[in-house]
Amino acid sequence: MGTFSVGCKVENSVDRSRHVKLPRMLVDTGSEYTWVPAAVLEKIGIAREKKDVEFMMANGQRITRSVGFAIIRVEKSFTIDEVVFGEKGDLLLLGARSLEGLKLAVDPRRKKLVAAGPLPAAHAIPAAAR
Repeated sequence: MGTFSVGCKVENSVDRSRHVKLPRMLVDTGSEYTWVPAAVLEKIGIAREKKDVEFMMANGQRITRSVGFAIIRVEKSFTIDEVVFGEKGDLLLLGARSLEGLKLAVDPRRKKLVAAGPLPAAHAIPAAAR
């Protein structure tokens, strides 16, 4: 598929005036979570809600990180999601869960994010038809 980066805005979900613009986040559909440097999240007041969450790195190494809640914005799309407090050496990643919440999909040929289309929903069967 190749790799590409996008610009992203991360906001405090309680006080939206506290935010940061990250000009280059690696789009990584292989990562469930979005990873942002801990210093950036702390600067905008994101709290560590879950501590010692275990992650498996691509090389098989197990690590633990803290996780908090933030609003993620890419262009006109936004969502609230769990974000990982990245440490030295960790990549800035826009993960699969955030992409799903943003309703964006990867266009691998053009190396960009595109609208994912409508969300799937269960179809209710009227009681009379059962």
